[in-house]
Amino acid sequence: MSSIHHNGVSIDYQLSVPENQPGDAVARLPITLLFVHGSYIDQTYWNEQVRHFNPAYKVVTLDLPGQGNSGRNRQNWNLESYAEDVIALIKELDLQQVILIGHSMGGGVVVEAAVTYPAPIIGLIVIDFFKNAATPMPENYQKQIESIKQGLETAFADTNEQYARQALLTPETPAWLTDRIVEAYRGAYPPMGRPITNQLFSHFKREQEVLPKLLVAMHLINVDYQPTNEEPLQQYVKAGYDLIHLPGTSHYPMIESPELLNCAIEQALEKILNSQIKQDISQLKNSHS
Repeated sequence: MSSIHHNGVSIDYQLSVPENQPGDAVARLPITLLFVHGSYIDQTYWNEQVRHFNPAYKVVTLDLPGQGNSGRNRQNWNLESYAEDVIALIKELDLQQVILIGHSMGGGVVVEAAVTYPAPIIGLIVIDFFKNAATPMPENYQKQIESIKQGLETAFADTNEQYARQALLTPETPAWLTDRIVEAYRGAYPPMGRPITNQLFSHFKREQEVLPKLLVAMHLINVDYQPTNEEPLQQYVKAGYDLIHLPGTSHYPMIESPELLNCAIEQALEKILNSQIKQDISQLKNSHS
C-alpha cells in the first residue's frame, strides 16, 4: 500500500500491475482502471475486481479521506473535494488513459472528476447510482430525509445502521454481507459522514449542472433491487449512456456477486474501448486529410 498527501490529508492507494511482465512492458500498458468506493466503505471492497482485471490493465484503488486508512484531517467534506483527491492521484501517478469506475457515492465523485479534469479520461462506469438522476426526492420522502438528518446529529451510528438496512440492503441479503455493511456504517467517521450524507440528499441540483458537461458516455451498472428511472438520464447525459441491469439483493454487487459484476464491467469496457478505437481512427483520418 502506498500513499500521497493532498489537501492536508494522506490518501492510501494501491497500484496493481500485471505479474510476470517486465517493467518496461508494464510501463507501456496504456489503460488504467481507477476504482472509487462508495460511502463509509473502502478500497478492499474492490479486491475481486482487482484480481480479475489486473492481468490486462493497470488497476488503481484508493481509500477516500475519512474512510479506510486515509487521513481525517479535513474541515470541508464534499464530493467535489473527493474528486480533487482522485485527480491528484491521477496526476501523481501520471496516468494517461483512465477509465473511472465509481460505486454509489463514488459514482458522483468520478463524474465530478471526469468533468473537472477530462483530458486523461477515456471512459466512465458507474455502479448502482444515478437511479433517479438529477431529480428531487418525492415530497412524501422529505419528512423521512429530515428525520435522517436529525438522527445523524443525535444518534449517528444507529441512524446509519437503520438507513443501510432500509435503503441499501434487503431481507434477502446474505447475513454475512449485512453484518459487514452494518459494521461499516456504524463505525463511520461522523464529521465526514454527516456533511457527505446531507450533500447526497440534495445532490440532484449538482447533477443537473454536471451531467450535461460530461465529454464521455456514462456506462451504468445498476442492481435491480431498486428500479432505474431513465428519463432524466436521457435528458441530462448529453454524451450518452447505457444501462446494464444486474439481478441481486443489495447495493454491493462487488462483494455479493463479483463474477456477475466483473462480467458487466467487461461489457462496459468493450464499448468504451471500441469507441476509443473509432475515435482514434477518426483523428488519424482527419490528420491526413
